[in-house]
Amino acid sequence: MVYLRNSLIVTVAVVAVSVVVSFLACAALTLYRFRGRRFIMVLVMAVQMVPGAAMMIPQFVVFNRFGMLNTYVGLILAYMAMILPFSIWNLRGFFLGMPREVFESARVEGANEWQLMWRITFPLAAPGIVSTCVFAFIHSWNEYMMAYTFMKDQSKYTLPVWLASFSTPSGIDVGAQMAASVLFALPVVVFFMLVRSRIGGGDVSGAIK
Repeated sequence: MVYLRNSLIVTVAVVAVSVVVSFLACAALTLYRFRGRRFIMVLVMAVQMVPGAAMMIPQFVVFNRFGMLNTYVGLILAYMAMILPFSIWNLRGFFLGMPREVFESARVEGANEWQLMWRITFPLAAPGIVSTCVFAFIHSWNEYMMAYTFMKDQSKYTLPVWLASFSTPSGIDVGAQMAASVLFALPVVVFFMLVRSRIGGGDVSGAIK
């Protein structure tokens, strides 16, 4: 189904990009010291406090100017603007809970920054990464207003917009809407069942000798 494909394209892209960007941003903002670090965190928090509806008109104007309306890229960027600030703050808590002695020991053993990132930081931050994935997936999968506003071509509608089409001035096709609702909710349930075992606090016991 074309609407299911559209939702999967947008959602998978949003989850992948948000996890990578938030992971790298948190690594830079918590594991390293540089000028302007606190200002960046305050800026992230300020953006997070802006309601998504308040950003729709500026985004619409910018996307229209650059020809990004009615495109997957434009919708993905619109979702990223709402999801990234929370993802960074959510993942930052897991980074702050990592014992610095682990990184110091690894550096003493000769590990470079790339090895520290993927062999130590990534496993310790796995629960936070999973929770970020869940948030990004649910938010982008369920979002309706931006998808309806930015996507003018009906063939590019996502599932929430398609589901709303069952409500017409003449009434509601209840049977079709209920069947569509099951189709709409099933991927969320399957995704949560796949990642639920990884949700929880990070296990760092035994990491420090």
